[in-house]
Amino acid sequence: MTTIKGALIGCGFFAVNQMHGWADLDDVEIVAICDRDPARLHDMGERFNISRRYDDAAALFADGGFDFVDIATTVASHRALVEMAAANGVPAICQKPFARTLDDAKAMVAVMNKAGLPLMVHENFRWQTPIRAVKAALETGAIGTPFWGRFSFRSAFDVFSGQPYLAEGQRFIIEDLGIHTLDIARFILGDVESLTARTRRVNPAIKGEDAATILLDHTSGATSIVDVSYASRLSQELFPQTLVELDGSAGSLRLHADYRLDVTTKEGTTTSDVSPTLLPWASRPWHNIQESVAAIQEHWRDCLTQGKAPETSGADNLKTLALVEASYRSAETRECVDIEALLS
Repeated sequence: MTTIKGALIGCGFFAVNQMHGWADLDDVEIVAICDRDPARLHDMGERFNISRRYDDAAALFADGGFDFVDIATTVASHRALVEMAAANGVPAICQKPFARTLDDAKAMVAVMNKAGLPLMVHENFRWQTPIRAVKAALETGAIGTPFWGRFSFRSAFDVFSGQPYLAEGQRFIIEDLGIHTLDIARFILGDVESLTARTRRVNPAIKGEDAATILLDHTSGATSIVDVSYASRLSQELFPQTLVELDGSAGSLRLHADYRLDVTTKEGTTTSDVSPTLLPWASRPWHNIQESVAAIQEHWRDCLTQGKAPETSGADNLKTLALVEASYRSAETRECVDIEALLS
């Protein structure tokens, strides 16, 4: 068995999950890590026994010796690092949000295409076990043709304690969380032709919006609502669960709290437990996300070994990123935004 060697750039809060996911794959080995923060670099290297450590990405690429790079930095550095990967002939995974702007994202896709290299965006929410179960149930045809959906993530969980920088950006919940929920809507109901969005900032201690409601018109003819909030204190804290409702021509589907999936047809309701697996290195309530990290990384491994395009390729993620940009434009102008116009 040939071992695929990788390098990780960015040793911050979330990257530990990625390192655990790579360690679970017998035929993948992270051989080098890079971070500008000496303490984070040291801690990650010691934790996962990585001896090759760099504080400069250019030096990492110059030394080489790896088959792909996992870019786990914040969004401001993504374009430069993807372009560096392209210049050095290295396939790349890039964390979300893929880029600050659609123009940057288009340039990143173009430079990797020109180099003939695979590019995947680490858009892991659609790889969650309950979300895959929703997709599989829909594809059986049990509820017929879906005409309406709702994708909801509402919580009061303190995300700022682990990622304090999230409180400082002028954009927050759509760019950080809504991007996942919008991608789930695309994954389940298909691409979007137009949308309308409204946002609110409830928490006065942050700079960006912490609640958003988005109405999507899908090219399939279905209509859906994406609603996300970090300002919703509920009787049951659901972080980090996404709830899904779908109505179809022959029935309905509901992904409830605690990963209960109901499929209702004229014959009655079938209930399934679609809970994620608690991996040995994972912890509740993060285990749903942590399992999806392992799943998307396994998919990347398969793409490299089998020569197939990633499901969440850079080109595919342009369509999700366009929904993020359209949401902010709509919230500002209070108008419906055409998605194709943004992508052209």
